[in-house]
Amino acid sequence: MNSDKIKKGYEKTGHRALLHSTGLTKKSIEKPFIGIASSFTDLVPGHVDMRSLERQIEKGIHSGGGQSFIFGIPALCDGITMGHIGMHYSLPSRELIADSIESVAVAHALDGLVLLTNCDKITPGMLMGAMRLDIPTIVVTAGLMMTGRYRGEKLTLIKNAFEAVGTYRAGRITEEELSCFQMEACPGAGSCQGLYTANTMACLCEAMGISLAGSGTALANSAKKKRIAFESGERIVDLVRDEITIRKIINETALENAIYVDMALGGSTNTVLHLPAIAYEGGMQVSYDKFMEINSKAPYISPLQPSGDYTMEDLEYAGGIMAVMKAIKPLLKDNITVSGGGILELAELGFVSDKEVIRPMDNPISPEGGIAIIYGNLAPEGAVVKVAAMSENMKKFTGKARVYNSEEEAMKAILGNEIVSGDFIVIRYEGPKGGPGMREMLSPSSALMGLGLRDTVALITDGRFSGGTRGNCIGHVSPEAYEGGPIALIQEGDLIEYDVDIKTLNLLVDEPELERRKKQWVAIEPKVKSGYLSKYIKLVSSAKEGAVCK
Repeated sequence: MNSDKIKKGYEKTGHRALLHSTGLTKKSIEKPFIGIASSFTDLVPGHVDMRSLERQIEKGIHSGGGQSFIFGIPALCDGITMGHIGMHYSLPSRELIADSIESVAVAHALDGLVLLTNCDKITPGMLMGAMRLDIPTIVVTAGLMMTGRYRGEKLTLIKNAFEAVGTYRAGRITEEELSCFQMEACPGAGSCQGLYTANTMACLCEAMGISLAGSGTALANSAKKKRIAFESGERIVDLVRDEITIRKIINETALENAIYVDMALGGSTNTVLHLPAIAYEGGMQVSYDKFMEINSKAPYISPLQPSGDYTMEDLEYAGGIMAVMKAIKPLLKDNITVSGGGILELAELGFVSDKEVIRPMDNPISPEGGIAIIYGNLAPEGAVVKVAAMSENMKKFTGKARVYNSEEEAMKAILGNEIVSGDFIVIRYEGPKGGPGMREMLSPSSALMGLGLRDTVALITDGRFSGGTRGNCIGHVSPEAYEGGPIALIQEGDLIEYDVDIKTLNLLVDEPELERRKKQWVAIEPKVKSGYLSKYIKLVSSAKEGAVCK
């Protein structure tokens, strides 16, 4: 066992003495050492009730014949960090999390890992760290949040809290209603109710086979989730004994299966950052070409919020990820899973109980997947768009550029009623280096929705969007403005056009004029010159490469 490094031989007497000081018996020291990487915190709604799952995982590990060790992992709530300096730390925290997993697991010679996670950057960060180590690993996501209720109406965080800011500003709801939405939109623990980044990643963990069946959509605080936690604890000991490491499960086939499920669900655009980053840590590559190849084959079949009207709770009761995989089974390839069975075997066990929530492949919402990559003179290296969340009449659009060099500038203009129909909002210097940290533009996109501008205004950024964003939003523009990409050359009043059907995005300015502007462009100073973010600026790669630190 890997842990023999710290517990075998007379020369490790001091090591064993320290282990005994934690309460371990001689018999316990002989067992496989299993780390429970827990991102419990009182600060994040998706994580506040992880203590009960820690207990279940511990029980499972001990039942399976292992010895458990809980250690902490940092966790940020994207919703709470949104719209202020905190969001600069969201994506960079993914690297901190990966580094934390690597540091603890290597330093303490752990034999296996159970990753107890839930929210946006925590799940991919933990997977990235585990992929570096290539030891047996299982992911347990803590479960999804129930929908809220107000006078018989279903409430969700994005639609009834973030978008309510614009709705209130437009005078379409009262202050009393706004207050009620605030209190009722998030009724308890769990990852927020729509197919936002946290829930997308939970679903893709199940699709990749690194979580047990049912884990992706089980509700927080449910007995089902507790059972999954216990069984994950038991199963990790088997994986250690059988030497089934994470890279044997998350391989190129698993990543392709994940993208097929992602496209079928119309998941968060953040997966276009996270799946390449996870692949990178495992010595593989997931390119934009791979996303586009699968986009053309995988139909979009599940109208979940923010793209549709159904919630994750509806997906759970419609059959969950096993049912989604059953619906698209002809597109998937078989691969090993942490359960011991193959992914196609699990898919075959799926059952679709609601064909409006999970449609068959011959009756899709769209014949193409929910996420697309588009190119042109404004994004020579690509940009990402959630086609599933766009207005039908806005899939082709030409608009007048309204240029802002930060999210704050854009929000001031939006809430100041300075944006009108036909405008194309540009928010730049928000990329991986320029932001720094590639902030999510949920506040601007939600405000536009609330103000009733969804069908007449578009937004483009070298930053990114929340999984909860809906509307005509184009992100991840590469190269970013900080590095002199074409988005830095846009001027107020320029015309910008896109067409998602033919995957194009162009600034309608002739080449000589663009060359003139490029010669006049002056690079800006880094926005942060000390602390963690200053290091991040120096190391982070482009959005096209997954914004990994190299």
